[in-house]
Amino acid sequence: MTTMASTPANPTNRVPEVDWEFWLVKLMAVTVGETVADYIIFQMHMGLPKTSRIMSGLLVVVVTVQFAQKRYVPWAYWLAVVMVSVVGTLITDSLVDTYNIPLEVTTAVFVAALMATFAVWYWSERTLSIHTIHTTKREAFYWLAVLLTFALGTAAGDMIAEGLGLGYLLTGLMFAGIIAAITAAYYFAGLNGILAFWLAYILTRPMGASFGDLLAQSHAAGGLGLGTTITSVVFLAVIVALISTMSVSKQHRLRRLT
Repeated sequence: MTTMASTPANPTNRVPEVDWEFWLVKLMAVTVGETVADYIIFQMHMGLPKTSRIMSGLLVVVVTVQFAQKRYVPWAYWLAVVMVSVVGTLITDSLVDTYNIPLEVTTAVFVAALMATFAVWYWSERTLSIHTIHTTKREAFYWLAVLLTFALGTAAGDMIAEGLGLGYLLTGLMFAGIIAAITAAYYFAGLNGILAFWLAYILTRPMGASFGDLLAQSHAAGGLGLGTTITSVVFLAVIVALISTMSVSKQHRLRRLT
């Protein structure tokens, strides 16, 4: 999947190339989104409503910074992804825990909302390519779709792991298997690269969240009991290290181009 939907680097594009580093940081980010949200709610005793308001406000600030870049800047982009991951988790949790909307309903609603977003995006721009995100309008469509993929992934993952009782490990492995099948279809069966990318992007959310819960949740809840603090710190450290490497690599490429 490292070259899924890949094209030559576009210096005006505001989002990264799709390579193995992209997918690795994406997987780390979705895992952090699950564990950080739980840490703030339960370990810091902030509660779901207050946490949702604070993190949504921070998301607005972070996304505003990202939009101001007008090009791909690793730290700004991936900080936005991490924040979207956290808020996407909180949106689903708020609908389920605060408003008692069943996971089956939230999953269906987010599927419909995401499909509507893609439809309007394509109708407006005639493309869903992630390689031509070089206008504010296209970037707005992109980040709305990303937010909905995180909310949808959270709902679908929780519905299968908890609602259907499969547990975190089996749920994570199931989604990993589906992603592997999509990758095989892309490489060997001619699956469209853009479709393959967005399918994989959606499914890495429940896969990462399931493995995050597996690591963080208590033994009684079906996890390994590492806790949200350790899990969040470890994955955030990996994200920071990878983004630092990406930033250095990007600077080297820019120097070669100039």
